[in-house]
Amino acid sequence: MKAPLILVLVLAALSTQTMAATSDAWAEYDKRVTASCLKATTLKQARVASKLAQFDDRVGYTALLIQGRYPQPHMKNQPGAELCLYDKNKRSAFVTEWDSVQGK
Repeated sequence: MKAPLILVLVLAALSTQTMAATSDAWAEYDKRVTASCLKATTLKQARVASKLAQFDDRVGYTALLIQGRYPQPHMKNQPGAELCLYDKNKRSAFVTEWDSVQGK
């Protein structure tokens, strides 16, 4: 009678630890994506403007919207947005202007 109870308690403890590790792993991934996207952007005063958009693993990308100000003199410090795509396999970020998509 004691053996099944101990087994249930051990399995419950292991499942709790697994969930915590998964949560920590996702938090670390979010930090890595955010840091890569902020490094890749050309905007100054860049900040994250959305939550991460997770695509299916078959696609292999995570998307993040970045907002800031254009640094080029002819842009006169106008606000702008860039979409960042983070390649999960290569662990690298790529950005593109996103103003026209937002209707600006």
